[in-house]
Amino acid sequence: MKTKYSHAKREQYGRLLASLLCDQHFGARPTATLDGPAVLRFTPIRQVNLFVVQQLLGKWTAEMTKLRSPYFDFEDADVRQALTQFMNILSRRIKLSRPVFEPLLAQAITDTLGGALAPTEMFTHKLLGEATTCTPEQLREGLRYLDLNKPVFESFLATLPAQQEQERDYLVSRFRLHEETCAAELQPLASVLESFNVLLPLSEKELYEEPAAPEAAPPAQPVSSGPLVQPAPPAPAAPAPPAPAPAVPEPAPSPVSSAAPAVPATPKSTPEIPAEPRRPLADSVAGGAVPLYEKLKAEQPAAPSLSETLRQERVSTTLAEKGPRVESLREAISINQRFSFINELFNGENMEYHAAIQHLDTLPDASTAKRYVTENLTEQYGWVRKDEHINKLLKLIDRKFSN
Repeated sequence: MKTKYSHAKREQYGRLLASLLCDQHFGARPTATLDGPAVLRFTPIRQVNLFVVQQLLGKWTAEMTKLRSPYFDFEDADVRQALTQFMNILSRRIKLSRPVFEPLLAQAITDTLGGALAPTEMFTHKLLGEATTCTPEQLREGLRYLDLNKPVFESFLATLPAQQEQERDYLVSRFRLHEETCAAELQPLASVLESFNVLLPLSEKELYEEPAAPEAAPPAQPVSSGPLVQPAPPAPAAPAPPAPAPAVPEPAPSPVSSAAPAVPATPKSTPEIPAEPRRPLADSVAGGAVPLYEKLKAEQPAAPSLSETLRQERVSTTLAEKGPRVESLREAISINQRFSFINELFNGENMEYHAAIQHLDTLPDASTAKRYVTENLTEQYGWVRKDEHINKLLKLIDRKFSN
């Protein structure tokens, strides 16, 4: 019988651990904030940190999609270039106070535990998301935020036909079979829980669902094949009755019934205990901070709202894919692309990534910069089967040195 784990218990543990870690970090400095590199180092569990970053990307995307207007041409090439550049700069200005960071951290802990207990759950929520159909290339975009059992997910995507959309249900059922086949390759649950246990005690048993309370059995009714009736003994002879008295008429019954009307019983119900709501990023910012689009509207009260009709463009589209010449690689790389490079090319080392990009920005021409990538960096980091990410970096170099 397969063990059932409680989602509510994972959420409860996530909130407790997030509160404990935030107490340790923000306790002496309640007004302190975190930037992007600090988020990537916040816990010793890399998967938790990556899931926080993934949620941040969702918030960042939501801010960008609100910048729409029926009054201005957001499809103009210059506007799209300026907007992309603006959002890229904004992505490097992450500033998280405790009230907005703690819910993200709690959710990341919950999701990490869920992925350790059920990899198919991680595949469904972290790679598929809300999509009804997906190609392997689209699913691969989510791999940059996975660390736990990542080789199993990569090997699954390698089995799918390239550029071919598949239905969501088919992908989930097929991955479930793949998970069973690769069970020996999954990271042992005990080792995952041990990494959490160091921070806050946790055992597998504490994540089990509570067994349902057995219902009280109704009292047993006696069963018999038939009544056993003893014959009554003969009654003794009764004496002769006395002479009847004169009949006295009985009073007429009252027309009003003396029986009280039946009152329907009010059913008793157990009050539900509402789960603690997760605070949206914009609603829980300390000091009453408001989202970016509200600030822009407040600064220009006479201007119309920029939140109505711009067609949503994929955030992953950066200046590396289209647009005029870029002045520096650092300014051209978006938050999505930057985390992809850090995780896929630089083994999650933020400082090594920044050092490499800074050095590339100082080189005199495209051929020298490309040679540094394909020879020095490729050999240093052992870039095997990283062609997709290397090509994106080389395209950025072409844009920087184009005339």
